[in-house]
Amino acid sequence: MAEYKAPLRDMRFVLNEVFEADKLWSSLAGLEGAVDVETAEAILEECGKIASQVLAPINREGDEVGSTWKDGEVTAAPGFKDAYQTYCDAGLNGLGGNPDFGGMGMPKTLVGQVEEMIQGANMSFGLAPMLTAGACLSLNAHGSDELKEKYLPNMYSGQWAGAMDLTEPHAGTDLGIIRTKAEPQADGSYNITGTKIFITWGEHDMAENIIHLVLAKLPDAPAGPKGISLFLVPKFMVNEDGSLGERNAMGCGSIEHKMGIKGSATCVMNFDGAKGWLVGEENKGLACMFTMMNYERLGVGIQGIGAAEASYQNAVEYARDRIQSRAPTGAVAKDKAADPIIVHPDVRRMLLTSRAFTEGGRAFSTYVAKWLDIAKFSDNEDEKKHADAMLALLTPVAKAFLTDNALESAVACQQVFGGHGFIREWGQEQYVRDIRITQIYEGTNGIQALDLIGRKVVANNGAFYKLFEADMNDFIAEHAGNEAAAEFIEPLKAAVENLNDLTQWVMDQSASNANEVGAASVEYLMVFGYTALAYMWAKMAVVALTHADDTSGFYKAKVGTARFYMKRLLPRYIGMSAAVKGGADPLYELDDEMFETA
Repeated sequence: MAEYKAPLRDMRFVLNEVFEADKLWSSLAGLEGAVDVETAEAILEECGKIASQVLAPINREGDEVGSTWKDGEVTAAPGFKDAYQTYCDAGLNGLGGNPDFGGMGMPKTLVGQVEEMIQGANMSFGLAPMLTAGACLSLNAHGSDELKEKYLPNMYSGQWAGAMDLTEPHAGTDLGIIRTKAEPQADGSYNITGTKIFITWGEHDMAENIIHLVLAKLPDAPAGPKGISLFLVPKFMVNEDGSLGERNAMGCGSIEHKMGIKGSATCVMNFDGAKGWLVGEENKGLACMFTMMNYERLGVGIQGIGAAEASYQNAVEYARDRIQSRAPTGAVAKDKAADPIIVHPDVRRMLLTSRAFTEGGRAFSTYVAKWLDIAKFSDNEDEKKHADAMLALLTPVAKAFLTDNALESAVACQQVFGGHGFIREWGQEQYVRDIRITQIYEGTNGIQALDLIGRKVVANNGAFYKLFEADMNDFIAEHAGNEAAAEFIEPLKAAVENLNDLTQWVMDQSASNANEVGAASVEYLMVFGYTALAYMWAKMAVVALTHADDTSGFYKAKVGTARFYMKRLLPRYIGMSAAVKGGADPLYELDDEMFETA
């Protein structure tokens, strides 16, 4: 059975040594006195215990039994309700929340590590606090003072949960065609009517109330995405004294039967004139919701890292224990009938691929979180503007590249188990099924790729990209004279030069052929991602190289994994760059009817 151990040592390395979080936090006016290394360490330790001792043990049963629906009511999987209470009692639910309303105000660089542990231990469970945190973020950013005072304290405490209701049966990515209606009422509220699908934890029994953020259209709304508004719709009405009143006119019509994340309830939500309140301005709901969605997109990338880490841990344990054949160079375990499979080159390739993607992804998600912290807590407007641009550019990469890698990692680790990887009791097949959704929800990875190249690169003539390029080039220049690090700096330099060339090529081609953006999008994002992870591995290698006297093996392993990434994974960008330059024309040689094969 799969187990999970919180990767606290590597998290400390990323936070304290690579990104020097204490210096970052102390430099941000909005974080003054809120957090230090000791506080962060205590939070990570407590979360690690909950992840490994409370959440991981109920992961498999959650998958096997799942949430259940009956007569509109959803009961969470066995153990989930008690685990949710433990999580909330530890204060983790409001970790990143606004202190003015009961949150702890912690930086995303720290919160991201907590999120990874929760997701790694039990992804189905982790979706519940993740959605609540996102709803709180949007409400805090756009809601009226009255709404914030009324709802945020109980949401931060976990007494109430949150959900986001976007998708409709006919409207997924294209939210401009939603049909859910909002009718203004004399008391300033709105009656919400419509159906939403794929609503994660839209109904459950873990919290006493669920606060839905629902996209809907006013009667006189403009057509398309410019006519969408956002509404707060509680499961139970909240009285003036804060107590719960009657149930709102809404309910769960069913829950989905899914490939993975079976422990979570994915709900069809029906709103039948439910009472709601406007969040933000009329017809500006999409902007309000994107506050939440951008948070969730980084969170989904972190989900992938967490689950891939759990998969890797179990694959390593199996590879060291399972004996099969002899090493190519001769017997290693001479006292046994065969050698542990970890001695075989291909097994090591699979394990190192997973490790390189996971540890590199942890660093990259922390790098993106750093910009979130600067954007939120800095008092320097130029810094905030710079951070916002970096976030716009990097968020789709964090979501898509990290989750694509997470699935590749989980499949590789499943392969390490051979036939046992296909068998339920070992846990690997669940990681593959669970991780698969991360490539789909919160905007499919294809949509993320379009967002990156279309909106974040081509649309502004590479202005956001040039900021990231400059950051990488500054690092390369800083270490140009570091001979020990040359084997990491030089491949990074070549990758950056290639990405510069590719970016310019796509911008040039798109000027004469609108199809070139979409044709290039996925491979371009992958080239971008491989380059970004090379940057992270170079940063980690530079730090690790300063610990030549270390006897723990931690820094040696870090340098070795960095070397593997540069030599065995980074070169993938060459073929993907060639694919981009293959252009759009081959995609349109077939007439539509020619796609039929029978």
